Amino acid sequence: MMNSLGIKGLLAASIAMTFAVSAFAVGVTPVASASPTLVAKFNASALRSEGTYDRFIVRYVDGSTEKTSQAAALQNVKAAVSRAGAMRASLSSSAPSVSYGRKLATGSDLVTTSRKLTQDEAAAFMQSIAADPAVAHVAPDVLRHAIGDIKAPANLSPTAFTPNDPYYAAYQTDYLPGDGTLTPTGKVANYGGVNAKGAWDLADGTGVIIAVIDTGIVKHADVNTSLGDAGYDFIIDKFVSGRTADGRVSGGWDLGDWTTGNTYKATNGGCVDANNPAEASSWHGTHVSSASGAELTNNGIGMAGIAYNARVLPIRALGHCGGYDSDINDAIVWAAGGHVDGVPDNQNPAQVINMSLGGDGTCAADDDAALAIAKANALGTTVVVAAGNDGESASLSSPSSCPGVITVAATGYTSKLTFYSNYNSPGESVVALGAFGGGVYPNDATSGTAQQNPEGFAWQAINTGTTTPKASPGGDTYGGMAGTSQATPHVTAAVALMQSARISAGLPLLKPAEVLSILKSTARVPNVTPDAAKTFGAGILDAGAAVAAAVAYVPDNGGGDGGNQDTTIPLTNGVVLANQSGAAGSSTVYTLNVPAGALALTLRTLGGTGNVSIYVKAGSAASATDYDFKSAVGTGTAKSVAISRPVAATYYVTVVGDAAYSGVSVSANFVAPK
Repeated sequence: MMNSLGIKGLLAASIAMTFAVSAFAVGVTPVASASPTLVAKFNASALRSEGTYDRFIVRYVDGSTEKTSQAAALQNVKAAVSRAGAMRASLSSSAPSVSYGRKLATGSDLVTTSRKLTQDEAAAFMQSIAADPAVAHVAPDVLRHAIGDIKAPANLSPTAFTPNDPYYAAYQTDYLPGDGTLTPTGKVANYGGVNAKGAWDLADGTGVIIAVIDTGIVKHADVNTSLGDAGYDFIIDKFVSGRTADGRVSGGWDLGDWTTGNTYKATNGGCVDANNPAEASSWHGTHVSSASGAELTNNGIGMAGIAYNARVLPIRALGHCGGYDSDINDAIVWAAGGHVDGVPDNQNPAQVINMSLGGDGTCAADDDAALAIAKANALGTTVVVAAGNDGESASLSSPSSCPGVITVAATGYTSKLTFYSNYNSPGESVVALGAFGGGVYPNDATSGTAQQNPEGFAWQAINTGTTTPKASPGGDTYGGMAGTSQATPHVTAAVALMQSARISAGLPLLKPAEVLSILKSTARVPNVTPDAAKTFGAGILDAGAAVAAAVAYVPDNGGGDGGNQDTTIPLTNGVVLANQSGAAGSSTVYTLNVPAGALALTLRTLGGTGNVSIYVKAGSAASATDYDFKSAVGTGTAKSVAISRPVAATYYVTVVGDAAYSGVSVSANFVAPK
């Protein structure tokens, strides 16, 4: 029933992994006859030596009998058990029986084994399943977890709420512009703020639904839980849900996710062991929901939410010891308005989904999580995901490494990457941008003896209950947490504000790719230059700039990339705009204001991967057929245009994707007039 991996340590242990073959976990090797084609059909990257596995997600080829027949699918997997015995003796001498679980929203099937399999057994079993031509893909159904946050010490928390939003000014400096202004309490220069305040003149979230897939939500006097009953609890397994019977139920309410007590010890089939200590209920979903928009704002009580007039749809997919991929992926599809068998259709489809959750393993385009996200994207829903708190490459975590998501790293008030946050290793572009998550220690240091309060944490509503929630208002309180879980709802809320501003202006909603482009193009350059070995995308979220750009954005529906052209992006003399990306055939337009008397204008692309060309024109947009200057013909991303005596004008710089490209830097340099 349960994967024995633990779930909610103060910081999840970082495990360095090397894959001999990308589909295999460490220490698991394919049999000699396994072909590259076979290996590509299954993903064992989430398997760990300390884990045990009894749930597997199998997708069959379209047109196969197994695709539409539960009986045929089960027969197929039963046959794989026998074949797997040839690779692992234990699967022959102690062969498990196999049961059919259910059809998933992605079209895959969930199957279970009668006993838990070791890492080696699970890999052999999946390899055997994948050997059948009717199988398109197979992976373990593993437990994901709320990203392990660092909690602020209790003595730093507000004691109780009082009138007139008393904690906003003192505690929520992360909502302010990151311009170096001193914070009112700690008197530290704030370079980590996301400038939510700058967005509020343009939007407040009206008209937008934010879905939060997490532990659910609790009732709180300072939290809007109006969609609590409209949400859904997607946890089927009664051990994980804490209910008395298996099955899903209506309502997105948090019943608690504590792991204290003998029930949750690994020796009893739970998750608590020497590496994963028992913990009280986290109220993680309430904290995350409050930050994105559920926290009531300007109501004379407590704190504020960012997209405070959006409505938050709570979806429970994480419970005791975490939540299974199969439940989470169904929740993604349902949140976006897609159909899930056995669940009433969602009457409040979300424009943006927040997932401050994850776990080990890489996510490829044919994984079930990626398919669920693709379904959500196709329905117009943007999916925002936490990078993870393991202090390693975000490419090693899922769903942060899935295509189609906006992956968020955590920065502190100095603008530095936090010590716990996952990141982009050189050459990677998994993380799109950073946002305030809380640096914990003074000056966002990697360690220390005194926590920085309140600037070292993100503060929102939680509950005082240690197991089940205490009723409001007696159980109402606020708590500080630090993690990429807290960075993510800052970006989610910014997306809600962007879409809300479009609604207010009578404009069509932005597509997920357009949302990502605008967030990256408006991100603020960090005050502290990132470590080249640990970068975090385009920069730090600037919600105010993103909302303004969203209102101004006009898609190019006349050709090119079919209406997904990036918004016009301003360039600044001498400033490098990093981590630009585009599809094959895309045209991204940048602008640069050049004053009279300027000399030696150079426009350049460099780094990353792919193939681009540059077209430049003074006064109007350039294209491959209408330009004043263009870069030399050739492959790669190292392209430039040099203009010795530019005229005084706005120069339009169009970067065309001759092939798909990512991680490319764009810069403009000229000698300013004296």
